[in-house]
Amino acid sequence: MPSKGMGSILFTSNKSVCPSSPSFSLNSQQQKRITTSPVYSYSQSMMNETIVTSAEIINKWNPDTSTYMKVTSLFYENREEAKDFLKSVKDLQRAMKYLVAKNPNSEKLVEAHNLMEIAMKRLEKEFYMNLSMNHDRLDPESISSRSSVSHPSHASDGSKSRSSLSDYEDYSEDEIQVGDELQVGGDSISEVERALAGAMLDLKSIADCMFFSGYGKECVSIYKVTRKSVIDEGIYRLGVEQLSARKINKMDWEILDLKIKNWLKAVITAVKTLFAGERILCDYVFSSSDSMRESCFSEISKNGAMTLFQFPELIAKSKKKSEKIFRTLDLYIGIADLWQDIETILSFESTNIVITQALSSLQSLGEAVRAMLYDFEAMIQKNSLKSPAQGGGVHSLTRYVLKYLIILSNYSGVLSDITAEWPMTGQSSLHESYRANLTSEDSDMQPITTTFAWLILILLCKLDGKAEHYKEAPLSYLFLANNLNYIIRKVQTSNLQFILGEEWISKHEAKVKHYIAKYEHLGWSKVLSVLPEDSNSEISILEAKNCFKRFNSAFQAAFRTQSQWVIADSKLRNEIKMSICRKLGEAYGKFYEKYRVVLQEEKNLSSLITFTPNDIGDYLLGIFLGSWISDTSTSSSRSSKHSSGWSL
Repeated sequence: MPSKGMGSILFTSNKSVCPSSPSFSLNSQQQKRITTSPVYSYSQSMMNETIVTSAEIINKWNPDTSTYMKVTSLFYENREEAKDFLKSVKDLQRAMKYLVAKNPNSEKLVEAHNLMEIAMKRLEKEFYMNLSMNHDRLDPESISSRSSVSHPSHASDGSKSRSSLSDYEDYSEDEIQVGDELQVGGDSISEVERALAGAMLDLKSIADCMFFSGYGKECVSIYKVTRKSVIDEGIYRLGVEQLSARKINKMDWEILDLKIKNWLKAVITAVKTLFAGERILCDYVFSSSDSMRESCFSEISKNGAMTLFQFPELIAKSKKKSEKIFRTLDLYIGIADLWQDIETILSFESTNIVITQALSSLQSLGEAVRAMLYDFEAMIQKNSLKSPAQGGGVHSLTRYVLKYLIILSNYSGVLSDITAEWPMTGQSSLHESYRANLTSEDSDMQPITTTFAWLILILLCKLDGKAEHYKEAPLSYLFLANNLNYIIRKVQTSNLQFILGEEWISKHEAKVKHYIAKYEHLGWSKVLSVLPEDSNSEISILEAKNCFKRFNSAFQAAFRTQSQWVIADSKLRNEIKMSICRKLGEAYGKFYEKYRVVLQEEKNLSSLITFTPNDIGDYLLGIFLGSWISDTSTSSSRSSKHSSGWSL
């Protein structure tokens, strides 16, 4: 049958019946339809009987004989008769093959050909009606989700792939229609699944028959037109739309963020349900022709799939800030997690363009992530906030960077792939220093470890510069200790601990201790220096009085200044307090006990010895909170109520 438009194929027939004349012969296309079928051993009597038997059932279902025959369905009316119809068509094709070989100008051949045209018109109509009437049953979700419909294993060598629905072919039509639950492959199927299986079997049976008879292109044409609308509608319902780069760049982030979230949901449904279901249906219905099932699936799905996978690339190339890196990573994961399905479902050569587009989007997203990491590094380095954190506390830049890195660490797996061959700016020397410290077990995490270590190192270098803005040297070291301690604690309570490793944590904890030691030395050395270096040495009463006076003045000055400083972490704050208490306690405590007795006859002893060791302990309890107790005259009364927190 010549190729016609959809409407004329399905509903009209202006084709006149070929005249029964000995001079009539089939054209080359008609003969090709016949000669391409298998050769069978046939006799004249068998041939005549076949034509007569086939004519009876084919003419009965001629769609042009009545209005009823135009609207009714052979497969819905009588499924057993439908099987007989298909068998008659195949037998007729064999008879025509015999006639072409024996006598190509035979009247019987003309008669058989006319019958075949009628039969093909009937099957075209049946094929279209099956697709239309079973639209809901044949939706990709139903096909891909039914336990009785397994995803075909698409052979890379082009061999045929069959759905497990082929198991149904051994059952009678009555078994597929209604009745008790049918067991297929050990699993019971519901009536809905049975109806789906029946519809697919009908489509496959018609397609096989039409291909066998040389009318495969007509069958494929109907399928493409009908099923393409299903995929296009599915893509539309998922909210996937074709956007331009210009339109995306003009969108507010809030709107674009919603579109990205929608795409992340849509891509899973599109790949695992929409395209997977259509691939299963194509593979099953057209299992007799590898080229036709590829042609059908490609034409039906390619446009929708291209629209789906172009969106991430447009996002990757849009002008967005580094804060949007997490959505970019989500898009990358959205494709990467489905990559095996994408390659399997779109494995045809004609759909390779979609795989290429998906790969291009993946590469563009990776490049965008790396660019955003570079931008993030530059943001840290260019931070121009000169005013240091109040009281030497944790800087806002530190909080921001760690919050960013903690979220980023949740993407460590995909970041390892993205950053494997693209080290950050200036990482080369740092990379080597960390390489030596990584164990063989950590080797697969080395690139991402280096990336995070580098970003934190950039932050620490920036903090070193900010520390220089403090007028008091001990406060500079307290600031560095505060911030590095904050970084370590955040690392220990997030995925960063697995990325950076215990050795990184230990090394930086040692740096915190170094900063604290420097702070204590610079912050309290002046107080300790007024006391005798050797507690066992003897000094005069006058010298003892002067030591007490200098100590009172130095301690009050140090306390007044440092009580405005801050240590946010309670554990670190207590550790530093105890360390100061021990150092002051050892030096001042011994001096106090030794010379208090010597000076107890002095008239102004209370003004001379302002602090007891317990007073000092009480004062230090309130230090590093950002405010201080100004009334030092009440220290003696408090000392009787509070423990010093340290022993002499």
